[in-house]
Amino acid sequence: MGYRIVVAGATGNVGREMLNILAEREFPIDEIAVLASARSTGTEVEFGETGRMLKVKNIEHFDWAGWDIALFAIGSEATKVYAPIAAAAGCTVIDNSSLYRMDPDVPLIVPEVNPEAIDGYRVKNIIANPNCSTAQLVVALKPLHDAATIKRVVVSTYQSVSGAGKEGMDELFEQSRNIFVGDSAEARKFTKQIAFNVIPHIDVFLDDGFTKEEWKMVVETKKILDPKIKLVATCVRVPVFVGHSEAVTIEMENELSARRAQEILREAPGVMLVDKRENGGYVTPVECVGDFATFISRVREDPTVENGLVLWCVSDNLRKGAALNAVQIAELLGRRHLKKAA
Repeated sequence: MGYRIVVAGATGNVGREMLNILAEREFPIDEIAVLASARSTGTEVEFGETGRMLKVKNIEHFDWAGWDIALFAIGSEATKVYAPIAAAAGCTVIDNSSLYRMDPDVPLIVPEVNPEAIDGYRVKNIIANPNCSTAQLVVALKPLHDAATIKRVVVSTYQSVSGAGKEGMDELFEQSRNIFVGDSAEARKFTKQIAFNVIPHIDVFLDDGFTKEEWKMVVETKKILDPKIKLVATCVRVPVFVGHSEAVTIEMENELSARRAQEILREAPGVMLVDKRENGGYVTPVECVGDFATFISRVREDPTVENGLVLWCVSDNLRKGAALNAVQIAELLGRRHLKKAA
């Protein structure tokens, strides 16, 4: 016996990826509904590579009663309207937006890191999916924290344009093409030209000079992993279509050699260690696309602090950073609470 599943925002990058991953992982589904705004109603989306086409329904008129789990990829404003309606009807919402992440009554879950936190989902019948850059970071940090207790993290992210949606991907493509033929590369989605450039600015600026994206990484890591961890982030948009990269410096309470860290990471859930100290012996964004893993490379000791490590972390942001993590949460919910599947 399977579940009745809803994917809200099924026509967007993340929504389509949710459908792909549900099919790839053979999630037990009895019935599936795909929703979007009125302008997409009646169009069709493919359910993974099954060849099965699903007709998109209008989220405004959808009856949530009798549905088990809804995967939301519709942004904070629409989520604010529809998530409480779905949850009140008995459909557990797994939300990809930032709306509920810091709500104390809503679990913020990365299944490899804090699966037990999902037990609090019944308060609002909503579970939050973390920010894309946070998700891969905490997967990398968790096994090291368990081994040596992390005190402080300094992270610089190199985030692909798909994190800004289809408009971001289109802008990189169009600017790149225009530059090659001598046309202007006008910035619309981003604040400056993204093609052949990097932009040290993601989301809005806060009063302290950090951006909201950087703030999200701090507060979400504390909620998911450990409130005692100090973290500072610099988030940069780079001209890569898919795949976020992070350069991570870690200071720990206890000594942990690079060799021992490699051994720990090699066995850690959700992690793929690729760390050959030679040309090409590391993973780049192009190579992580379409994969479930969080890849870690270039693990080394930091000689500037006591008990310090440095590493490189890469993941497909549309997968582990969004759609995959949401489906993994649904799987976890089923195992721990719903238990309908055979």
